[in-house]
Amino acid sequence: MSDSLDRRIGLTGSVAIGMSAMIGAGLFVVFPPAIEAAGDGLLLALGLAAIIAACNAFSSAQLASRYPVAGGTYVYGRERLGPFWGYLAGWAFVAGKLASCAAMAFAVGTYVWPEHARTLAVATVVAVIAINLVGVEKSAVVAVVIVSVVVAVVALAVVAMFAGPSAPDTSAGDASAGGVLQAAALLFFAFAGYARLATLGEEVRNPTRTIPRAIATSLALVVALYAVVALSLNHALGAKELADSTRPFVDALDAAGRSGFVPVIQVVAAVAAGGALLSLALGVSRTMFAMARDGHLPRAITLLSGTSRVPRAAELTAGALIIALVLLGDLGTSIAFSSFCVLLYYAIANVAAWTLPSAWTHRAIAAIGFVGCVVLAFNLTMPTIGAGCTVVGIGAVIYVVRAAR
Repeated sequence: MSDSLDRRIGLTGSVAIGMSAMIGAGLFVVFPPAIEAAGDGLLLALGLAAIIAACNAFSSAQLASRYPVAGGTYVYGRERLGPFWGYLAGWAFVAGKLASCAAMAFAVGTYVWPEHARTLAVATVVAVIAINLVGVEKSAVVAVVIVSVVVAVVALAVVAMFAGPSAPDTSAGDASAGGVLQAAALLFFAFAGYARLATLGEEVRNPTRTIPRAIATSLALVVALYAVVALSLNHALGAKELADSTRPFVDALDAAGRSGFVPVIQVVAAVAAGGALLSLALGVSRTMFAMARDGHLPRAITLLSGTSRVPRAAELTAGALIIALVLLGDLGTSIAFSSFCVLLYYAIANVAAWTLPSAWTHRAIAAIGFVGCVVLAFNLTMPTIGAGCTVVGIGAVIYVVRAAR
């Protein structure tokens, strides 16, 4: 039986998968640490993160059009730069996105049941893996529903926050270059959802046309949404309270005198984070599937389930690793570590895109994306940089040892 995947996802499902990952991945959790780092430069940091994300999206679209198979930059790095760089990209992606999945599970627990956030986070992971085991087509349908509901409710929340009184002090203090760069690195976490589309390249119909359009559409819509949300949260809470908040939407609605709307936003925040986890787990499992198919992970991970052709072993392995991270970590460290690893992943993607036979403008975009990824990654906190370098270094050593055999 062939170990290739079936192409089932169209443009609407692809946009929904990307948007559900981006919206859930940052909208409800990333603004407090970002404004604490950036001060009054929050919108500047958001714009910088969006520019780097757009460069990465363009490079990813170029590469996905040429290599429309599962695996994303793992495949692109291998084909354009050599096996080691493809492997390193895959390793960084898996490590970073497992941490991101843990962050999303924590977000569900924090918004819904903060006293037992870890327990609920584990239960959420189990539920998401069960959905993904049914098949990617059904997951895409769920993503469409999630995005529609979340955007509608968030729009109402934004109106309510702007309609309420303005916070006494909305200034977050002077912005420093280092703080803006650190905030941009954290906010990049919120834009990384389009990676799900590249890793699903083997399951998308007409990928050379669908993937670039889906990336551009989902990214543009989410950038606009994030800018409006950032302004509304700062209007309602003020910078200091926003920086200290663990549930900014809940606190902002309370401050705006709309406490009756809080239960709705709690449910929607949990659904959005769960939808992000749904898409993130898809991307991680597909990259693991591709790496195992090439012998870089245990071959057993390539096992597909029956007629649905779902990579069951990869899904279950990813789920077990996410649960382990939930039990051992927390929300803040998960976000920062994920950002570091994924920025390195996209740095490799941009180098791979540079090698494509294309116009100088395309190469310029790839160069900007590469420099931006490296600069943002190494402006995170030193513990995050140290942990990220250690994990990536371990992956490199494993590859070298394996190659020597």
